Amino acid sequence: MTLIRGLEGIVATVSSISSIIDDTLTYVGYDIDVLAENAQFEEVIFLLWFRRLPKPEELQDFKKKLTNEMVLPKEVVDFIRNSPLQEVHPMTFLRSAISMLAMYDKEAEFMDEFANLRKSIRIQAKIPLIVTTFQRLRKGLEPVEINPEYSFAKNFLYTLTGKEPSDIAEQALNKALVLHADHELNASTFTARVCVATLSDVYSGITSAIGALKGPLHGGANEAVMHMLSHIGDVSKVDQFVDDAINNKMKIMGFGHRVYRNGDPRAKHLKEMSSKLCKLTNQDNLYEMSSRIESKVMEIKNIPPNVDFYSASVYHCLEIDHDLFTPIFAISRTSGWLAHILEQYDGNRLIRPRADYSGPINQKWVNLEERK
Repeated sequence: MTLIRGLEGIVATVSSISSIIDDTLTYVGYDIDVLAENAQFEEVIFLLWFRRLPKPEELQDFKKKLTNEMVLPKEVVDFIRNSPLQEVHPMTFLRSAISMLAMYDKEAEFMDEFANLRKSIRIQAKIPLIVTTFQRLRKGLEPVEINPEYSFAKNFLYTLTGKEPSDIAEQALNKALVLHADHELNASTFTARVCVATLSDVYSGITSAIGALKGPLHGGANEAVMHMLSHIGDVSKVDQFVDDAINNKMKIMGFGHRVYRNGDPRAKHLKEMSSKLCKLTNQDNLYEMSSRIESKVMEIKNIPPNVDFYSASVYHCLEIDHDLFTPIFAISRTSGWLAHILEQYDGNRLIRPRADYSGPINQKWVNLEERK
């Protein structure tokens, strides 16, 4: 057997959902640059699930189906209310809450195509409300019901703050959701597919994916970027920080990528939005620090930033608590996870790789009383 650490470069499945070819990311053949500038997040969900863009009447119907499911079971709200909200990381909580949703879905164990699609709509619609309900309750505020006239992105910001968000805030979040929606066979997506390849249910697949996304080498990187920026504090301190980090072989979060060699195509969109929002909110120093870190790392290591790097300052300028950055990633990536789960069910084969054994061989049994 041939050992490839981390399965790097290994093709594990065939998929029609997204592709990364020559450092270009596409969803169902649509360039991410085009989608980032033009698409509503709801259109992207539809595209990933059905492999085509919706017609106007289909989009309206799809939005209505999502909106109708944007309410949490009372038992889940009570669970949130009675949880140790000040002590638990939001991703730990999100993992448990998604699993709990399955107990209040009468179709949770149904495995036919249409039931799985209905469950997918419920999960996608409810996951932002889990995050906003968690946030409001831990701040001592009551949950806010959605406005059925608002977009997916706008409803998230509205139920988070209780205030109608600005157009640029809605635009920024919508773009971030589009950019994070899917990314071929990343760690959390692969985890979801491995899980449901056993013919486990959709909720189990999403719960597994959230567990993988929580790690700082995957979705948790954006939160780590914000901690880094807060630690540095001022653009005048950037060069020394980067020099020290590189000399001490410390990882600078938000840089490099397992797949891209010439830069993450998503990063430039969030860099542009970071510049706009930092200026609008009088936090230019935040963007200046980020830009200088990028220049310094490129100068020394020639490693470009990835999507996590500028998403940190974008979310910060939207007045989103730093530990909610990864849950927002999860809200978006759920659309991709669900697309892959549905695709895995269609023509499923159990995913079961091998391991190259490196332990001792030909061991001889020694009775307990004779062991020394």
